[in-house]
Amino acid sequence: MGRPIEITCFDHSARDLRELAARTQDGAVVRRLLAIALVLESYPREAAAHLNGMDRQTLRDWVLRYNADGVAGLSSRCSPGRPPALNAAQMDELRTMVLEGPELERNKVVRWRCADLRAEMASRWAVSVAERTVGKLLRRLRMTRLQPRPHHPKQDAAAQATFKKTSPAW
Repeated sequence: MGRPIEITCFDHSARDLRELAARTQDGAVVRRLLAIALVLESYPREAAAHLNGMDRQTLRDWVLRYNADGVAGLSSRCSPGRPPALNAAQMDELRTMVLEGPELERNKVVRWRCADLRAEMASRWAVSVAERTVGKLLRRLRMTRLQPRPHHPKQDAAAQATFKKTSPAW
């Protein structure tokens, strides 16, 4: 068995760490503080880890973070997550593309569906996403997937108005 990692950060005593643990709201940080306090009081690493519900290796990792960053290093870090599929400029372009609607000759569709937007995104930006992700992107732009019914490119507004005037009322 190797030699345990020594605590090199002596900013706080074991008593200070216990007092800080009593004032801390995050339960995970409290466990880590109490485990390090036990180690400072010369408890064996195995016992200190077991008393605080963790493995000896986990306690070692927290001691390393405590040595590097002090008490602030004991808080949990959030992972950055997956990078977004589209950058800000592409999102703006997607918004204008949806608002302007498709070009019938070029896109071969009368209105945008998620599948059509997915294909257009793949051809424009070489980004391959699922149809559901396209819906999520639209919601992020505060747009819905619901759209009004498209109009036929050869419709005659004057003929429609005449028909409305001459048709019997319901």
